[in-house]
Amino acid sequence: MTDDRANQYLKSIVIDDDSLAAASRDQEQERQVAIFDLLDSNYFEPADGQGGPYDLKLSLIENRLAFDIGGPGYERRHLLSLSPFKGVIKDYFMICDSYYSAIRNSTPQQIEALDMGRRGLHNEGSSLLRERLEGKVKTDLDTARRLFTLICALHWRG
Repeated sequence: MTDDRANQYLKSIVIDDDSLAAASRDQEQERQVAIFDLLDSNYFEPADGQGGPYDLKLSLIENRLAFDIGGPGYERRHLLSLSPFKGVIKDYFMICDSYYSAIRNSTPQQIEALDMGRRGLHNEGSSLLRERLEGKVKTDLDTARRLFTLICALHWRG
C-alpha cells in the first residue's frame, strides 16, 4: 500500500461571499493570513476520498457550516451544526476585540496575557472542529486552527 498522504491537502479555498461577514482591517488581515498559511501547508483527508489535492468552499447554509469539497473523482458536501461552536466563537470574538484594542493602548504584559487567552480559545475551537469532522475529514492541528479562523470569518461583524 502506498502512502497517499502527500496528496491529502487543500490546493484552493474559497469563502462564499454571500456568507462572509463584514470584517475590520485586523480581522481581514487575519483571514488572509489564515488562507495563505493554509494553502502553504495543510493536511486534509476526506474519509472516502481517493486522494487529492482538494478544493474547499466554506459557506453558511441555513445556519449550518457547509464544507463543499472537490477533488479527483470526489465531490461532497458536509454540513455541520454551528450550535456547538457558538460559545467558543462568541468568547473568541470578545477576546480578539480586547486583544486588537490592547495592541494600540496596553502594556506588553497585558497584550501577552490576552494573546495567551486568544490562543487558548483558538485551540479549543480547533479541537472542536476536528471532533465535529471526525468520520468525515481528517486534519492536523495546524490545518484545523486555520480552518477555525476562516469559520470565524463567516461570523465576524466589523
